[in-house]
Amino acid sequence: MTYRELTTTKPFIVNKNLGSAVDVEPEELTRTNADGLPVVVPTQKQKYDFDRNGWLLIPNVLSDAEVAAMREFCERLHTEPNSIPEHERCTLGRATQKLADHPVVVGFLNEFLAYPPAASEDCYGFRLEETELIFGAGEQHATPHAGNGLFRLPGDSHLYRCVPGRGWSGLTRARWELTEVTAETNDVRFITGSHKAAYPMPEAVQDVNSSLWETYACPPGSLILFTESMTIARGHVNTDAERICIANLYNTVASRWSNWLPHPQLVAAMPPKRQTLFRETYAGGNVINGDFNQRTSAYPR
Repeated sequence: MTYRELTTTKPFIVNKNLGSAVDVEPEELTRTNADGLPVVVPTQKQKYDFDRNGWLLIPNVLSDAEVAAMREFCERLHTEPNSIPEHERCTLGRATQKLADHPVVVGFLNEFLAYPPAASEDCYGFRLEETELIFGAGEQHATPHAGNGLFRLPGDSHLYRCVPGRGWSGLTRARWELTEVTAETNDVRFITGSHKAAYPMPEAVQDVNSSLWETYACPPGSLILFTESMTIARGHVNTDAERICIANLYNTVASRWSNWLPHPQLVAAMPPKRQTLFRETYAGGNVINGDFNQRTSAYPR
């Protein structure tokens, strides 16, 4: 018996005016990153897995040489910050800066976060909220939070929306693991699928050893992406294992969750396209060399 191939149709997403549809696909947004590298479009399986789980692990994204250079910078940033110019004392400095708009991250965020009318080949349709260095390990209480993102009100940022054929993650985190991570050394726990949960979390979530909680393991140079609308518990585990991780948080260009911004001198030294990760937060016309008006009109010129 021959099985027919599954067919997909373009999802209908209502645009700004008169019930018209957004007429641009994610792969038609920003096609190269600030370094001129082609964006990596997520596979159909990766999109499916992230939508159903709330998280996606992509192993071995970085080369050994890239990992070594980034680890060296992170170690200096943690142990000898004064040896680094003040404006570069964050995980957007030097070797780690290119993680902010890595081709894999841009391709994923074009699919799950970018606002199409505010994206072009010269600017991203999303922004970088904050970046954090996680270095070393020690015991720390991990409080469960978030979840039920499908039903949260706009403005909270910790929300998730979907229509047949398209998902949207309002606040999305990309964690770059620069050391090996095991289930025993990982400081992140999450409840798979809880971004779409319709019921309140049971009392069992208060126990981080409950079978509800999952984690991941991966080699150095791997990338884990997850929606902040999923129920998560973060806290270093009680282990002496080495841990170096960079966590970048992204939002849409029209919304902010935190008031963090990198040093102006650091932003000014970035390639122009990377600078657009930190442009002002608004939607209307917030696009560089793009066609915002046509993308929001029901009747293109």
